Amino acid sequence: MKNSGVQLSIVLPTINEEENLRLLIPEIIESLNETELNDFEILVMDDGSSDNTEGLIANINQESNYVKFISRINAPSLPMAIWDGIDSSKYEYVLWMDADGSMPAEAVKNLVKILLDNPESVVIGSRFVDGGAYKGILELEEKSLIKAIFNVYKSNDTVLGMIFSNLFNKLLRFIFKSKVFDITSGFIVGKKEYFSISNFQKSNYGEYFIYVVSSLIKDNVEIIEKGYVCETRKHGTSKTATSLVQLIKRGYPYIKVALEVRK
Repeated sequence: MKNSGVQLSIVLPTINEEENLRLLIPEIIESLNETELNDFEILVMDDGSSDNTEGLIANINQESNYVKFISRINAPSLPMAIWDGIDSSKYEYVLWMDADGSMPAEAVKNLVKILLDNPESVVIGSRFVDGGAYKGILELEEKSLIKAIFNVYKSNDTVLGMIFSNLFNKLLRFIFKSKVFDITSGFIVGKKEYFSISNFQKSNYGEYFIYVVSSLIKDNVEIIEKGYVCETRKHGTSKTATSLVQLIKRGYPYIKVALEVRK
């Protein structure tokens, strides 16, 4: 640990992500030990996993004591799992991210480095600014079509889902009239005091992040976006919409929130 004075709590909301966490958590620990953070903790907020996530965390803690497993007793909810993690955290700064490996440890380190230079700001990991992209779409651009589709197919993601997500985020930005490019990011670090339960309890899924961004803008908090390449999922099933029908069903709450906050 270094002497920056900044201490960080990392919140990982999870359901049945044992195999992804097995890779992700040691990588996060290794990456953050390369930063100037004074100290950090990792809170695994479990929403009723049927795999051995709890046992995995116990094993990881035999080598390091950074990780805490918290089993939520309330109904499963991505936004409230994140909020409960924020509320349970012991440090001044919080970072939350997906537990599926799509947000790589190297990107965590990059966000933290920017935060250390800008401690009053919030840093968002963005797929839609310079340096940001979907790995699956990059593969379409850089490799043969057949090889790219095969690689994404093996990952349990879909190119179509990635393209839908990209286009849908642009639509939401247009509705919201946001200067933030990735308003559905879900990958963010900043002072704990910047975040309020009201932005989490009004939502059922990822649309909560639009409330978060809107509140930060209203409170005149500086938002810095740092590009990262969103990885393809290695284990488990993607929750990204993979058809137009799914996109419409899943996207409707996002549009409602975007229309609400633009008023």
